This record gives sequence, structure tokens and C-alpha cells, in this order.
Amino acid sequence: MSYSTQYIAQHLKETRENMGLSQRELSARAGVPQSHISKIESGNVDLRLSSLVAIARVLELELALIPRKYLSAVNSIVDGANSKTGGQPPRPAYSLDGEE
Repeated sequence: MSYSTQYIAQHLKETRENMGLSQRELSARAGVPQSHISKIESGNVDLRLSSLVAIARVLELELALIPRKYLSAVNSIVDGANSKTGGQPPRPAYSLDGEE
């Protein structure tokens, strides 16, 4: 599993746990089999885009393709928004090759 895939799988798992959802609850809401969610979170299956979109929506995450040259700006905006609202700082956005 590549670094970026590991990052995505771990972030999905952490977000699910922070929302207090079990894999079974996420499965029911996203329409993705619980066994597939387990494999995604453990890195034992290649994550399909359709599954990622369905899971992200339930976890109140948004997928976006950001030009690499703007990653620092996007991360700064997110960090600033979270510091103002007292929210948990998310992990920074990464490029597909794992660069910030």
C-alpha cells in the first residue's frame, strides 16, 4: 500500500471512530459492505473511488483534487478555520505521492 493510500485509510478510520460510528453503522449508511470497510481500514484492499466517495459523504468529508502548488495554502486555510472554531485540527492535505 502506498503512503497516500495508507494516509487515506487511516484518516477514514479515525474520522469514523471520532464520530462514534462502528464499521457496521458506516456500512449501513454508505452502502458499502462492512467487510470491505474493514479491509479498506486495514489496507488489505485497493480502495475504489466509488467506495471512497460513499464513505467520505457519510463521514462528512469532501474529496477535492487540489493543484500541488496550492496545498500549503489549503492547509493554512483549514488550520486557521479549525483554530477559530476550536475544532480538532485535521491532518494536512497531501498530494498523491505523499507530499504536503
